[in-house]
Amino acid sequence: MEPLFGVVLGLILAVASPAHDSCTCETNKWAVCAQDSAGNCTCRLAGSAHPLDCSTLTSKCFLMKAEMIPLKEKRLWRPPHGVSDSDGIYNPDCEDSGDFKARQCNQSSTCWCVNTAGVRRTEKGGRSLSCSELVRTRWIYIELTHKRSPSAFGVPDVEKALTRLFESRYKLHPKYIAAIKYDPPLIQIRLDQSKKPRWDVDIADVAYYFEKDVNNDSVFHSNSPLTVSVNGDALAIEKLWIYYVDEKPPQFCMRQLAAGISAVVTVVLLTAAIGVAVLLILRWLRTRTYKNFECKEMREIKAPSSE
Repeated sequence: MEPLFGVVLGLILAVASPAHDSCTCETNKWAVCAQDSAGNCTCRLAGSAHPLDCSTLTSKCFLMKAEMIPLKEKRLWRPPHGVSDSDGIYNPDCEDSGDFKARQCNQSSTCWCVNTAGVRRTEKGGRSLSCSELVRTRWIYIELTHKRSPSAFGVPDVEKALTRLFESRYKLHPKYIAAIKYDPPLIQIRLDQSKKPRWDVDIADVAYYFEKDVNNDSVFHSNSPLTVSVNGDALAIEKLWIYYVDEKPPQFCMRQLAAGISAVVTVVLLTAAIGVAVLLILRWLRTRTYKNFECKEMREIKAPSSE
């Protein structure tokens, strides 16, 4: 009886093991996934009760929050630069939908307003700072350079390869790719999304996933490196810059703007004053030289008559 029980148990484990291995979130390597008794796989973000839709990208707000969770709480992967390199990374407050809350604050009671990409659009203030709305980031400009290739890339081929990349890897509909310009080795990409239907990915999330891929810190579970192929040749991305443009202009403090203008005016006035002083000194020197010459000439004329 015991050998039979062992065989049955082995078969159960053999069948269950592949199912357990398949319970992962392909679009988020930081997700914590579990399979219930019915075989349903549910994934949640580490440190969060929000379930994830692993068929699409995770919101940038949830990703940034996951990066700020200590390793012992996350229990899975640690981003190579997620915690130690905090340039532009903070622990955000997110809505249940994954959107950023319009006002973000840190542990020292310093607050600021952000756009839908989580980028600060006001000066920092106290807890009394009010952010009336979450302003949408409508345009995202991506600039990148690639390493020199033995073979030249054609402009249409580069456009086609990048469009295919954003559509297949990041689930972005091509209609949101407004333009791709190629001037070797510089590539410029403009994403335009004035309104986002619920079923479409946000261009801010796409830009964040793309940035992570370029920095060799992929969010995808497979952690596969980013590869862009143009007619069979690799397009090796070297440098990346991302710019965010909101539907409304940022609201930075006018005092700092006034201080900057005052500094410029001061420099201009000082330069003008120095210029005027130099001109006056030169004029004075010329006048003095002329008077000295005139006096000398008069003495030479008067000298013979005195004899």
